Amino acid sequence: MRARYFMEGYSFISLWLIGFLMFMAIPLGRSMYYSFHALKVSKDGLIATFVGMDHFRAAFTTDVNFLPLLKETMVSTLTQVPLILIFSLFCAILLNRGMIGKTFFRGVFFLPVIIASGAILSKLMDQGAANLPIFYNQNLYNKLSAFIPGDILETLLKSAESLTLVMWDSGVQILIFLAGLQTISISLYEAAKCDGATAWESFWKITFPMIMPMMLVNTLFSIVSSFTKADNQIMSHILNVVFKNNDFGYGSAMGWIYFVFIFLILGVVFLLFRKSLSATEGRK
Repeated sequence: MRARYFMEGYSFISLWLIGFLMFMAIPLGRSMYYSFHALKVSKDGLIATFVGMDHFRAAFTTDVNFLPLLKETMVSTLTQVPLILIFSLFCAILLNRGMIGKTFFRGVFFLPVIIASGAILSKLMDQGAANLPIFYNQNLYNKLSAFIPGDILETLLKSAESLTLVMWDSGVQILIFLAGLQTISISLYEAAKCDGATAWESFWKITFPMIMPMMLVNTLFSIVSSFTKADNQIMSHILNVVFKNNDFGYGSAMGWIYFVFIFLILGVVFLLFRKSLSATEGRK
């Protein structure tokens, strides 16, 4: 009976396993192999020469673009992910209320996920569709710099410039938060109201702790999306090295360094959320 139970489970995921092995596992294995070899294209195919860790060392010592682009990507992610989470949670709370036309607005918020993605997003960004001209006004910068220090002002303006991208990238997160909000029993809010709790207190004592699992999912999703989306400079650098310079070995090495970097960031996020998730499970 137990064997039959496992066979039924594996039969359901068999197509996914086949697809993973063909389109993920094999390419990952090849890229790992390429990262330790110098490759040359010949009429007989690729000729691989083992170079050990040379490609990995080159990324940190001789490539003048890799580390600056990695830093730029990190700063962009740290700027945009909190904005995406705040905006998507705010929209989800509004859509969770009994308002007229909320189904329509759900579709409106999710529409950019379908339209503004991949090649279309790249084309829109090349045309300047994601830029807000008001934040490039020199007069505005000069007036604000009289009250705000330059470093802080530049960070604030850079965050404001990304508002369009934040709205475009919040569709999935809004739906996940909305699903989490709809699982919270209304009786909890009624009991809190009877005890004299304000809406602000109910949010921090009931809503926020209860949607913490969704917050983790959205944080992970937003981080991965930010590190891999169309306007990511380091991804463009890796693709240029591989397809324009035909340096498959060095491009694969940079890809694996980038993968480890993302994996470490996700690990830190898991550690930060672990205590909150344990507290949420304890309340349940």
